[in-house]
Amino acid sequence: MTPLPRLYAIADASFGDCVRLAEGLFAGGVRLVQLRNKKAGAGELLAQVERVLAAAPTDTRVIVNDRVDVALLAGAAGVHLGQTDLPPAAARRILGPDRIIGFSTHNFEQAIDADKLPVDYIAVGPIFATSTKENPDPVVGLSMLSEICRSVHKPVVAIGGIKLEQASDVFKAGATSVAVIRDLLDTQNLVMRCREWGGAL
Repeated sequence: MTPLPRLYAIADASFGDCVRLAEGLFAGGVRLVQLRNKKAGAGELLAQVERVLAAAPTDTRVIVNDRVDVALLAGAAGVHLGQTDLPPAAARRILGPDRIIGFSTHNFEQAIDADKLPVDYIAVGPIFATSTKENPDPVVGLSMLSEICRSVHKPVVAIGGIKLEQASDVFKAGATSVAVIRDLLDTQNLVMRCREWGGAL
């Protein structure tokens, strides 16, 4: 797998039209975008992913949240799975060896288990308190993130409440990438905020 960029942006439909959000992320220079629309049916999500892929620069990778079927049908770069989604081994059988599969973990034990699965990266979080999930898991914190990064072999994507001014501490803890939602999307100028992140990383 091509190494992950340091900024992993999530176009979350709870902040607006996820297709327009993705387009803004692309315009701001983001090159890894996850499309997340928890309330969309399969047909609606497929149409959104196809529109995003049509707008994406050629060097951009688009990941679909949760839905392996939609990622496969749309021809997306891969899928991001949660603890209650389709198991990674089943997703790998469906998507084949070349698509990206990411997997969410929320504590040390889950991260260690994920390191043995056929996934390309391990998401760890929430690192800080977050309001983008209705029922967030307990905060992991930088100390536990550091312990996880020292203990696993796969790239770690840190997620959850990460603001630009905290990113350097997250990278010092060993994360390969930071996944960002609110600090990008909940701004007056999405393109400018993406460029601020890009310039700082």
